[in-house]
Amino acid sequence: MNDHARNYPRIIRYEGGTAEIRLMSPADGPAVLAFARSLPAHDLLFLPRDISQEKVLTAWLSEIERGTFVSLVATVGDKVVGCAAIVRDPLSWARHVGELRVVTSSAVRGKGVGRALIEESFAIALNLGLEKLCAHMTVDQRGAIEIFEGLGFRGEALLRDQVKDPDGTKHDIVILSHDVARVQAQMEAYGVTSAF
Repeated sequence: MNDHARNYPRIIRYEGGTAEIRLMSPADGPAVLAFARSLPAHDLLFLPRDISQEKVLTAWLSEIERGTFVSLVATVGDKVVGCAAIVRDPLSWARHVGELRVVTSSAVRGKGVGRALIEESFAIALNLGLEKLCAHMTVDQRGAIEIFEGLGFRGEALLRDQVKDPDGTKHDIVILSHDVARVQAQMEAYGVTSAF
């Protein structure tokens, strides 16, 4: 599905080099699986499912093909260093809302790759006509929370003891949201929609 009106691949500069951001395809499955399996389990707790499991990744790729997920990968050479997904359900009462999921490797964390994936995802959300974006993360992921807040996301809910890690420890999840429609209206009023 190519209704997001973005041109890919895009080359981005981050602190330490350049990375390529492009749409995820079924051919990326093995590289994304290797990426997910290289991450500490705690980095994946905010996701509803464990993407280091092959069957979960297969389901994700199926959702991309169905058009309910739009996903991006960030690569350095042939190695995946980050990925993002905009998850939407066009048949639900919340079809105007997308959930944004972003994860990066520790090698590029805090260096601009995650921020670039969020910005690209935000632009895609605008082009998809989404009115609101939500993001979930554990409360101790301060760096990620700061990046999202710096891009205009605000805290909306705290879910106590929402997820349990492999050791059985429970963690709180914070939900941040962003009013995409308001930002788009402001951009149109200033005539800067071409920036996206």
